[in-house]
Amino acid sequence: MSPIKSLLSGIIVMVLVLGYFSVFQVHEAERAIKFRLGEIIRDDYDPGLHFKLPFINNVRKFDARVQTLDAEPERFLTGELKNLIVDAFVKWRISDVRQHYTTVGGDPRQANLRLNEHIKDVLRSEFGRRDMQDVISGERARIMDILRERGDEYGASIGVQVVDVRLKRVDLPPNVSESVYARMVAERERVARDIRARGDEASERIRADADRQRTIIVAEARRDGEELRGEGDAEATEIYARAFNEDREFFAFIRSLSAYQKAFQGADDVLVLTPDTDFFNYFERADGNLERGGGSD
Repeated sequence: MSPIKSLLSGIIVMVLVLGYFSVFQVHEAERAIKFRLGEIIRDDYDPGLHFKLPFINNVRKFDARVQTLDAEPERFLTGELKNLIVDAFVKWRISDVRQHYTTVGGDPRQANLRLNEHIKDVLRSEFGRRDMQDVISGERARIMDILRERGDEYGASIGVQVVDVRLKRVDLPPNVSESVYARMVAERERVARDIRARGDEASERIRADADRQRTIIVAEARRDGEELRGEGDAEATEIYARAFNEDREFFAFIRSLSAYQKAFQGADDVLVLTPDTDFFNYFERADGNLERGGGSD
C-alpha cells in the first residue's frame, strides 16, 4: 500500500472515530445531562440524536420511567397508642434531572432512601392524629392523598415527582391479631349458640303446636266417627224395626235360624235344653208349619 493510501485510510478512521464520539442518542424513557469538563451545561434534551464535542463533553443518561419504592413494613402508633403494621409503596419518576443529579447523584437507591424516610415521618405524624378505626377504614383514602401531596413537595427537592402513594396493608401486630381473632371466634360461637337456642325453642314450640293440633284432629275425627257410627246404628235399628213390623213372624224365624247357626258351629257342640223351650220353637213340627203344634209325629 502506498503512503498516500495509508494516510487517507488513517484520516478516514480518525474521522469515523471522532464522529462516533461526537453523537449520542436519547431514548423516550431517558433523561440526559451533558457535561463540559465536569460542569453541567445542558439537561433539556428531547428524544433523538444529539451532538457533543469529543473528549470535552460527556453525557450521562438516567431512567425517566416510573420507579417503585416498596420498603419493608413499619410499626406506627395511632392516637390511642395502639400499634399498627403498615406496608406502603411509592411511585415516583424524575422531574428535574439537574436537581436529581446534584442532590442524589442520579442514584435511584439514594432517592428511595430519602423518600422512604420522609414518607415514614408523614405516616407517623398522620397516624398519631387518628384512632385505629380512622386509619384502617375511615380516613385511609385521605391519608394516602396527604402522603402523595407531602411526598411530592419533598420530592421536588431531589428532582423527582411522586406519582402515587398507596397503603397496601394496615394490620395489627401478630400477638394482637391472635387475641382479636380469638375474641372474634368467641363472639361468633356465642352468636351461634344463641341462634341454636332460639332454633331449639322454635322447634319445641312447633312440635308442641303440632302435637296439640294432632290431638284436636284425632279427637274431632273420633267424635265424627262416633257420631257417624251412632247415626248408622240408629238407621240400622230403624230399618230392623220397620222390617220387624212388616212381618214379625218371618223376622222371628230369621232370628232363630241365625241363633241356631251360631249355637251349632262345630261338630262337637252340645246344647242341653228342655224340649218345650222357646229356642226349639220352630223344631216342634216337621211338616214345615211355623205355628207351634202339640207334638211330633
